[in-house]
Amino acid sequence: MKYFAKTVTCLAGTLMIIVSCMPFKPKARVSPAGELPKTFSLYSEKSEPINRWWEEFNDAELDTLIERAISGNFTLREAWSRLNQARALAVQVGAALYPDLTGTAGASYARERTQNGSAITEFGDNYSLGIVSSYELDLWGRIRSEHESALLETSAVREDVNAAAMTLAAEVANRWISIISQKLQKQLLQRQLKNNLLYLELTELRFRNAMVSVLDVYQQKQIVESVRAEIPLVEAQEQLLRHELAVLLGKPPLTFLSITREDLPMPTELPATGLPADLLSARPDLRAAGMRLKAADWQVSAAQANRLPAISLTAQARYGDSDMDVLFDNWLISLAGNLTAPIFDGSRRAAEVDLTRAVADENLAAYRQTVLTAVKEVEDALISESKQREHIKGLETEADTAQKALVEAGNRYRNGLTDYLPVLTQLLTFQRLERDLIQQKTNLLITRINLYRALGGTWTESLTP
Repeated sequence: MKYFAKTVTCLAGTLMIIVSCMPFKPKARVSPAGELPKTFSLYSEKSEPINRWWEEFNDAELDTLIERAISGNFTLREAWSRLNQARALAVQVGAALYPDLTGTAGASYARERTQNGSAITEFGDNYSLGIVSSYELDLWGRIRSEHESALLETSAVREDVNAAAMTLAAEVANRWISIISQKLQKQLLQRQLKNNLLYLELTELRFRNAMVSVLDVYQQKQIVESVRAEIPLVEAQEQLLRHELAVLLGKPPLTFLSITREDLPMPTELPATGLPADLLSARPDLRAAGMRLKAADWQVSAAQANRLPAISLTAQARYGDSDMDVLFDNWLISLAGNLTAPIFDGSRRAAEVDLTRAVADENLAAYRQTVLTAVKEVEDALISESKQREHIKGLETEADTAQKALVEAGNRYRNGLTDYLPVLTQLLTFQRLERDLIQQKTNLLITRINLYRALGGTWTESLTP
């Protein structure tokens, strides 16, 4: 047994020297990300990394919701499971770098009966023990290339987990903002309904005094019922959003979620955008795409090495029952080697090289497309927030003017200077602007969340299953 162990040890040492030759190691690509703009349209000189961006909203309930989602979301758990699968696959691929060792044991008992069945000849017991080891010399780096590709794929899957966590945090924040928005819409509709009922009382009083026609009463009733009909839709939308949020947290739809905030948070100044090139390291989806590109290059190396001859070694130690008294001294040791070289395979291996190269080219195109999409998402969020702020400012001015016009139209109507149509027109305009302002402020916050998600960050790197 000790001679077999020495043989395997010496063999392993020799093999480590041999396998250091990797003639097909992939070369580093020049500018795989392609052409990038030097700066964003709204460039910020700040360069500090974005961390837990949702804490800028300064709401403990939102912090709790995101933490619960990260720990309980089932889509994120799927991503963690895929990471475990990738790690196990990398171990399987890497196992071929080392010799395997298999133990064997056998036992038999034989006897022979004569033709008439009257006599039995005993042959006795046979026992055997053995150890078998096999190994393929990785002369051209095929196995090592496949292992490097599997390790890179594992790292890419980890980045997929990070990307899923970032998306999850943004989705939770979006639902949280939208639920608060629906609550504000409901409160506004209830106030508008109360005001419209006051206008209806005024109109009915003037009708009873024969000061206006019944048409004015019907028009105001129509407004009252229109606002009243909107309230159930807002309530339904809020409940649907709560269902979505509960599922994001990994909970049943009817789970109670505490959201007590009564106003929309105001977004702070624009976060540090850095340079477009910074996205290559800040966004996990870009890191994953880059790693998959490198993994594809290693697969090309493996396919090229597979076209060359391969040497397999087999070592065997066997012990029989006749040597039981010298169990550890009389092992029969054998070492064999096999050389296999492709002579004719119908161009299968050559086609495999072409296939892996095409896959690498596909990954390169996908990587560059992902980079351009990432830059576009940041630019979209920046310009959307800038123009959204301008739009909200204009709406606020318009709403202020509409409110003044409504007051003036009401005074003229009560003084009998005009009919009810100017009041009706200004009332509808002002109430529409009030509702629109809430929605546009909600859109501004969602745009900011999209910007945070587009810029990426490093906070996901500390996550564990």
